[in-house]
Amino acid sequence: MSEPKAPTPTPGDTYKGWLFKWTNYIKGYQRRWFVLSNGLLSYYRTQAEMGHTCRGTINLATANIVVEDSCNFIISNGGAQTYHLKASSEVERQRWITALELAKAKAVRMQAESDDSGDECPMSPPPAGQSGASRNSEVQSTLRTLGSKVEDLSTCNDLIAKHGSALQRSLSELEGVKLGGDTGDKIRQVTERATLFRITSNAMINTCRDFLALAQAHSKRWQKALQAEREQRVRLEETLEQLAKQHNHLERAFRGATVLPASQSNPATDSKGPSSGKGDASDEDDENEFFDAMEDVQEFITVPADPKYHRSGSNVSGISSEIGMDDQSLDEQSLASNPESPQPQELEPVKKRRTRIPDKPNYSLNLWSIMKNCIGKELSKIPMPVNFNEPISMLQRLSEDLEYSELLDKAAKCQSSLEQLCYVAAFTVSSYSTTVHRTGKPFNPLLGETFELDRRYESGYRSLCEQVSHHPPAAAHHAISERGWTLRQEITLASKFRGKYLSIMPLGSIHCIFEKSNNHYTWKKVTTTVHNIIVGKLWIDQSGEIDIINHQTGDRCHLKFAPYSYFSRDVARKVTGVVADKEGKAHYVLSGTWDEKMEFSRVMQSSRGGENGTEGRQKTVYQTLKAREIWKKNPLPDGAENMYYFSDLALTLNEQEDSVAPTDSRRRPDQRLMEQGRWEEANAEKQRLEEKQRSVRREREREAARTANPTDETVIEDSINDTPLKSAHQDNYRALWFERTDDPLTGEQTHVYKGGYWEAKDHGSWEICPDIF
Repeated sequence: MSEPKAPTPTPGDTYKGWLFKWTNYIKGYQRRWFVLSNGLLSYYRTQAEMGHTCRGTINLATANIVVEDSCNFIISNGGAQTYHLKASSEVERQRWITALELAKAKAVRMQAESDDSGDECPMSPPPAGQSGASRNSEVQSTLRTLGSKVEDLSTCNDLIAKHGSALQRSLSELEGVKLGGDTGDKIRQVTERATLFRITSNAMINTCRDFLALAQAHSKRWQKALQAEREQRVRLEETLEQLAKQHNHLERAFRGATVLPASQSNPATDSKGPSSGKGDASDEDDENEFFDAMEDVQEFITVPADPKYHRSGSNVSGISSEIGMDDQSLDEQSLASNPESPQPQELEPVKKRRTRIPDKPNYSLNLWSIMKNCIGKELSKIPMPVNFNEPISMLQRLSEDLEYSELLDKAAKCQSSLEQLCYVAAFTVSSYSTTVHRTGKPFNPLLGETFELDRRYESGYRSLCEQVSHHPPAAAHHAISERGWTLRQEITLASKFRGKYLSIMPLGSIHCIFEKSNNHYTWKKVTTTVHNIIVGKLWIDQSGEIDIINHQTGDRCHLKFAPYSYFSRDVARKVTGVVADKEGKAHYVLSGTWDEKMEFSRVMQSSRGGENGTEGRQKTVYQTLKAREIWKKNPLPDGAENMYYFSDLALTLNEQEDSVAPTDSRRRPDQRLMEQGRWEEANAEKQRLEEKQRSVRREREREAARTANPTDETVIEDSINDTPLKSAHQDNYRALWFERTDDPLTGEQTHVYKGGYWEAKDHGSWEICPDIF
């Protein structure tokens, strides 16, 4: 096939031709057909694709063009997109550079002219059916009216100056006149001039009033029109940049794709999954060769909504409040400025929390030598040295769910239950953000161990956790906020070691109740998987699905945590979700990653798309407004890699406090020794505590056996030897601050806070607490 000869570029011409584009280290440079038109550089695999499939587009107005050598050059728009290109010869490269520079200069000039014209002549969008000529005529007519009013003001001003001067002269003359025959003439002259001055002043006042009213009316209208046009322009620019990718994405989604085999490498080498070292991560060249089998196909597709919804979106849905109105219900001011929020007591100073802990020692230990005999066992029954732990307990780790409690604070002030559900969903995802680098295992709490987190004066809440069962390990958690919400949960950990990876399945429901609306939400946690147990660097993934249900209104949010796949085209750790009412109608779409941020979009319309070629399922296409950020992860403190990757909140959890209960995790000696870097002493102390707990459990079982059957000596002997009891006697342990009850919503047996802890703390009376340390 003969190649078309590239024309000499001239300003404004469309320039086309073949270039070699870098794809990845496996395929190197690949031949692509590039088209430069209207300040946009687009590329296709072949010329035949120009009519239907664009592989990528970059806006030259914001791009940088860099020449590497005789044939190579780079185009980048600041990091989001970077094209490494190579021409067939130096002459061809120079032609492209010339064309690109000309196109860039023209695009920048047009953008500047557009900005200037937008500032000088703002006008409101016309009603349906109105032409550009009539719109211009309306503006010119208004300007003529305002101009005539200005001329009237100028004339009145001249007359007032003239008559005022004459009146002043007459008054001066009147002062020097002696009473006589000409006194009456002077008085009449002054009266006439005063009358003229009064008439001219009234005319001036009326003209000013008319001009002011007219200017105010049109000023408000033009300000609204200018703001609408600016917002529309921003939306159009964003839509234009995404059109090629949206088109390609929709085509793949409806058509399906074929999977080709590729070698798999360690995904933990990069924190966000594999990517090529050269070129941009959004490169579409290898979309058909390198992606996952359709095992985790996205269940829906989002596309920008029709522009008409951006102006009348509040009439589309039944939701009472509109998200686009400056996010008054979503981007709240600080809670301290809200008059409805309880204010902290000024008499109680906010405690200064610590920001560092001792650095983690560099001790090496072979994990496989310990784990090889534990395959198939429960993780809670495997004796583990502290070398694989982090210096906090599971109760403290559970309290970390409250790191982004401000999401629940904002949810408590939402007027719409659907908006509130968006915040609850974001809070659910945020609880996993601290786990991405946290490969250390928390300490298993001792039975009866507690942990309190009192943050009333910083964040308005206080929380209590208690270990209510040891086999299986279960922890009950209760948090109440002065800002209108309560959170409670009981989590039982079921874990299995499979040789290559470790699966941790949290069992139990989480409840969140809002005081003002009585909305009651429940959901469950997803599965956590620790990979590369035998060989390689440990890395953590979250996968599964969550259904958040509002039992008051029937609203529901379905969240999907996509499992990591080396071949997937999607970003790693991706989370998607849909918020729907009790009728199943979608109102919001959520998307993001569980380790960085979440965004949500208002759904304007939805429709069923074509069938997926692999599974035959139909996808729903949602037309949405512009996505808005609802949650973003806080950055880790400096030196976090040496402090177990703890967040700012996690660094304070094990900080010593004097007024806590004797069973609080902060008082646990082996955990404290590990935090101080004394790991050998910590291991010895850990064995002592575990043996003490076993002795207490045996004594409790013997007591239960005696109570049930005082003559059963066999049971007592077996209990002494720590063998399974031959009778059916159960451990009679009862939690101290929680009581077991049947949950009416979920039907599960759960532990609910029964009160008394904070009262005991206020009085300093901990006599009922057992000695577990």
